[in-house]
Amino acid sequence: MEIIKQISEKIDEELHDAEKYIKCAYKVDETHPQLADVYYKLSLEEMNHVTMLHDSVVRIINDYKQRNEVPREMQILYDYVHDKQVKWAAKIKAKQEQFK
Repeated sequence: MEIIKQISEKIDEELHDAEKYIKCAYKVDETHPQLADVYYKLSLEEMNHVTMLHDSVVRIINDYKQRNEVPREMQILYDYVHDKQVKWAAKIKAKQEQFK
């Protein structure tokens, strides 16, 4: 389904931004702690976007499953992308937790 592809791409963008901001926070923490805190908060906000998008895609998939059988190949692809995103998100969250 095209909508799942679009949402997955948006999730990747949000993860990229969350990672970018937490890296920025670490880079300027000693020299500009207030700016580092802004970057940290921006990273957290990007992860909130990830959660909202993830919840949306889960709802779409569950609605689809109530009316249709999911082709095995589609499920395998989704599971792969989802697993990759979950692992990426966990790494970002660990960096965020270590920051504060």
